[in-house]
Amino acid sequence: MPAAGYAYASVVRKTSVQSALVTKWKAKREQIPISEVRQLNSIERPLSGTSYVLKANRVKNFIAQLSQATTDIVSVTDVKVNNTDKGIELILVTPNSEKLSVSGKTEGNSYIVNIPNAQLQLPNGKSFQLSLPVAGIALITVANADANTLRVTVVGEKGAPAVELFDSQTEGLVFGVTSTASTAQQPTPTTEKQPTPQKQPPIELEVIGEAEGSYNIPDATTATKTPTPLRDIPQSIQVVPRQSWEAQGAINAIDALRSVGVIQAFNSPSNGDVFTIRGFQTTNILRNGLKDYVGGATTGQTQLNDIEQIEVLRGPASVLYGQGNPGGTINFITKQPLSEPYFAASMTVGSYNLYQPTLDISGPLNSDKTLLYRLNVSYFNTESFVDFFNSQRYLIAPVVSWQIDPKTKVTFETEFRYQHQFPRTGLPAAGTVLSNPNGKIPLSLNTLDVNAKNDTSSVLLGYNLEHRFNDNWSWVNAFKVRFVGFLRNSANSVALQANGRTLRRSEQTDIGGPGVDNEYALDNHVTGKFKIGGLQNELVAGFDLYREINIYNRTMSAIGSIDLFNPVYGQPIGAITSTLNQKTTNDDIGLYIQDLVTLAPNLKLVLGGRGDFVENSVTNFLNANANRSQPDFAFSPRVGLVYQPIQPLSLYASYSQSFSQNPGTTFGGSLFKPSTGTQYEVGVKGDFLSGRLSSTLALYQLTLSNVLTTDLNNPTFNVQTGEQRSRGIELNVTGEILPGWNVIASYAYTDAQVTKDSNLSTIGNRLPNVPFNSASLWTTYTFSKSSLQGLGFGLGLFYVGERQGDLNNAFSVPSYVRTDAAVYYQRGHLGIALNFKNLLNVQYFTPRTIQLVYPEDPFIVQGTVSWKF
Repeated sequence: MPAAGYAYASVVRKTSVQSALVTKWKAKREQIPISEVRQLNSIERPLSGTSYVLKANRVKNFIAQLSQATTDIVSVTDVKVNNTDKGIELILVTPNSEKLSVSGKTEGNSYIVNIPNAQLQLPNGKSFQLSLPVAGIALITVANADANTLRVTVVGEKGAPAVELFDSQTEGLVFGVTSTASTAQQPTPTTEKQPTPQKQPPIELEVIGEAEGSYNIPDATTATKTPTPLRDIPQSIQVVPRQSWEAQGAINAIDALRSVGVIQAFNSPSNGDVFTIRGFQTTNILRNGLKDYVGGATTGQTQLNDIEQIEVLRGPASVLYGQGNPGGTINFITKQPLSEPYFAASMTVGSYNLYQPTLDISGPLNSDKTLLYRLNVSYFNTESFVDFFNSQRYLIAPVVSWQIDPKTKVTFETEFRYQHQFPRTGLPAAGTVLSNPNGKIPLSLNTLDVNAKNDTSSVLLGYNLEHRFNDNWSWVNAFKVRFVGFLRNSANSVALQANGRTLRRSEQTDIGGPGVDNEYALDNHVTGKFKIGGLQNELVAGFDLYREINIYNRTMSAIGSIDLFNPVYGQPIGAITSTLNQKTTNDDIGLYIQDLVTLAPNLKLVLGGRGDFVENSVTNFLNANANRSQPDFAFSPRVGLVYQPIQPLSLYASYSQSFSQNPGTTFGGSLFKPSTGTQYEVGVKGDFLSGRLSSTLALYQLTLSNVLTTDLNNPTFNVQTGEQRSRGIELNVTGEILPGWNVIASYAYTDAQVTKDSNLSTIGNRLPNVPFNSASLWTTYTFSKSSLQGLGFGLGLFYVGERQGDLNNAFSVPSYVRTDAAVYYQRGHLGIALNFKNLLNVQYFTPRTIQLVYPEDPFIVQGTVSWKF
């Protein structure tokens, strides 16, 4: 096989016709070739296009579909890898392998197979990637090239590998891959004598059935609810793989998302997952495509041990998910059960008494592997540079999947979280980012009192049922419920006195037991692929139900002020100043439809619309006159166009809307309308280096209208005259530059400001916590050869520009550049990693409301030892 250049080559297809051959092939993994893959120098010229593939010599019982145009889309439900004497076998699991149309070609060191009538349907829409499975093979990827084509790419280290194709009536489509390393050891074949293959020592795969190595994941489900190539989506979306945040030593979601330009929002990162995207604060958290707003904002930080990847969809997403913030949506994709036994354990220790043991085990529960399980367990403990702060988190997450029949699968998922925490709150801006006549406030100061607590328990139960009627139509029914109980006791900062050292406080206490914040989410939809008027359609249509029940019973009490420069704790609690005891229910019923239409092979149109019936009701247990109920209706459209002038390049444009309900009334008693987010976006997406590296450049304008602002004539009421606008440019790059060299990088310019307000003085003000410029880079390199094999290094640079601290722009927090680094070593089953966070010990802050800021972590070191097999 040639080591460079561009040429078409043949894929020789073979089949085991007799049952005895099938049995022997399964038992011994031996396949008897009917004819060998011809070398390029033996092909008679002239050679044009794929004609050689169609003229490949066949013997009796060869499958004829190779030369037939097939319109039915065949689903590939799993990808398996086995070792052979010559290299590996790559198995595409499908019961309909005889229907597949296959063509192959060589590009440089890559052998590429296109299957134009197949789609990869792995759990949660993941693609398959495997780095360095055997000597001579750098990378294997199996991914959807577009809505109708499955692509298999095998990248050789020194030259293109040899590929043979087999059919198995019991397993699917099998590619026999001979690496360049093994072919180099074999003599050149002659017509007189065939060489005897030399046996290679057995190769151990570090992870079975999971993507390892490259950061580039070519498709996602968040934008369309189907596994769709990123380049076919007319909206900016980034997929953050587990490998990237593990290399960074991430312990929470903001650590994982920092590399794609997501910024921590106002709240302390220890309190929950609230982020700033495209200028707007967002709590739009999904879990496997279902709303998990409570799980993100209320239950503390998302623990990453049971998360496989994170998808970040930028801009409005109400067309599929209903009510939400306009800035973006974050979808946490959980780890799913594996068909082969898997075991992974790790122990992390670090600065401030950090330690975290984890366990991840998976495998089959029965002999035919129709019943699979996965269990993730972790415990996390840390203190902080802040006085008294400590946090303990527990996670138990079992998952069981049952393949009821070849077309029906159900997955049951549970998760238990518990957080016990002595929290922290912010410090006044005066004395931290602003001057204070008394000097600098110690950043270690905790303004909470000695009895402060922030305890949260969360239990999640859910299932996902999928049934495939045929290769083109399927049905999904998914449900989850999350029961949350929380107990808060904290001293809230009220105001800094004129002397610059006395901070007035009030105490908030939950009484009558823990508060409740329960959430129910149901999604029911069908997906269909069909043709109308010669145009290929991919339809998603369904309905979803959502309910959140929140019960508060808490008091606010007076508590002694604290001297920021000479704090005295344990002051007596004064009289109760206010009490809140009420139940709030939010209901949402949504009907949605979306169609991805292939107008031409390189032109795709996305059309979607959704109607939501929402209702907010409040039951006040202290004052029945304060009970209220407010229904609303909103329609959210979406339209997008994707044009691909060449296969690796996509140009797109889109229009989309979001909405969020505004409970309450004006002074005159009129109900508020929902706020509406409207976005226009254009961009370009490109795949480079044979698909190993992907990038997105996006330009957008996002406007939030019907914003509540203060009624100047009645300051205790609001009017609905506000508008906020964000314009920006974003660039994201993800993937593998060279074998072993991965990178995730981003840049964003964001101009977010107030465009309408009842207070004219705030018009033109920048939105808080939004920098004009931000950029991030995380890159790793792992040696794959010589005595340094398995050794790797990582470097991270994260820049956030100056940000305003509040909507009045009364103060700002300075820009910063944070530097992270990592060194790690993976050999066999054992892995060792050392992470250095904020390596240069830069002092930086996250702004909070009422002129408060959160000081962020100084220099931290943590080490991890892991064991996988």
